Amino acid sequence: MKTLRDLTLAGKKVLVRVDFNVPMNEAGEITDDLRIRTVLPTLRYLLEHQARVILCTHMGRPKGQRVEKYSLAPVAAHAAKLLGRPVPLAPDCIGPEVAAAVGALSDGEILMLENLRYHPEEEKNDPEFSRQLAALADVYVNDAFAVSHRAHASVDGVTKHVREKAAGFLLQQEMEYFHRSIDNPQRPLVAIVGGAKVSGKLEALRNMLERVDKMIIGGAMANTFLKSQGYEVGASKVEDDLLETAAELLRSAKEKQIKIYLPVDVIVADRFAPDAVCKQVTVQDIPGNWMALDIGPASVICFNEVLADAKTIVWNGPMGAFEMAPFARGTMALAHTVAASHALSVTGGGDSNAAITLSGEADNISYMSTGGGAFLELMEGKVLPGVKALE
Repeated sequence: MKTLRDLTLAGKKVLVRVDFNVPMNEAGEITDDLRIRTVLPTLRYLLEHQARVILCTHMGRPKGQRVEKYSLAPVAAHAAKLLGRPVPLAPDCIGPEVAAAVGALSDGEILMLENLRYHPEEEKNDPEFSRQLAALADVYVNDAFAVSHRAHASVDGVTKHVREKAAGFLLQQEMEYFHRSIDNPQRPLVAIVGGAKVSGKLEALRNMLERVDKMIIGGAMANTFLKSQGYEVGASKVEDDLLETAAELLRSAKEKQIKIYLPVDVIVADRFAPDAVCKQVTVQDIPGNWMALDIGPASVICFNEVLADAKTIVWNGPMGAFEMAPFARGTMALAHTVAASHALSVTGGGDSNAAITLSGEADNISYMSTGGGAFLELMEGKVLPGVKALE
């Protein structure tokens, strides 16, 4: 696929799909602007090369209605502050007024379209809506990796009506790190998979078993694997309908001679609360009415040894309920180990990235992916519609 540096940009109207669906507080203030800051290199490059930049994004779930709290006015104002230039907001994302605002742009100027999801046609990938979006521009640039797994009008449909299309720097970087970590890794490749549910990561686990040399499984999803091997896990979170599936995955790994590492000890609590009574037990000794909420220190030592010779580490999902201090130690310890390793380390998913940020190790991870669902779909071996549309 083409990238920005393959394009002639001066005087061209460039429609840029970004993901500025940023968190806001009740006062309408942005509480985390990472999604805006990661796209600044693309925007600055376009503006410096005298493109006429048209930004489009969604915000929240207005369900095809014009809902004031999902207006992009605060986002446009914040982007203007970061870019050091005005970023006016159009009254809509299609229609005569929008076309007029785009037509009034000079070289090196920028305009933000109002929330794409004010129109139900966006999520339906409606051809006419796609055509109207495309009619605003000469060139289409996708720099929204986090929504590239969705075949929506602004991600997929629009590309059928624009002659020139390319990946922005963020999307390009995401795909490069995916290829380096999963498609063509330096070995050994170790996957760390955690989080709450096996069901949400079943396809990723199956696909990664075809690619990895070793796999670590932690978090609440490890309980299902432990129970499938005959361990009593007390009141811990378990997907009983997936016990046979978990056992089958472990058998499949054994046949492929891929070692899967499960926790050998856990931190259990009498209830899910920050002031709960906690203790460390082996996985054989989980009390009947207690729940496992973190991996224990022996598991940390074991997992550290697994990671010692890794050349590539891919991590999706925490090792426990890290948002509560008593159950954060396992995830924090692993974050320090991954950060100190000499491996190429790539993490993806909101919880994984939040945990690494909390550990203070964000600057020591090779790459933290900006897309949770999109990153997981790449781990599942799927082709992202937004990427395919650029090829």
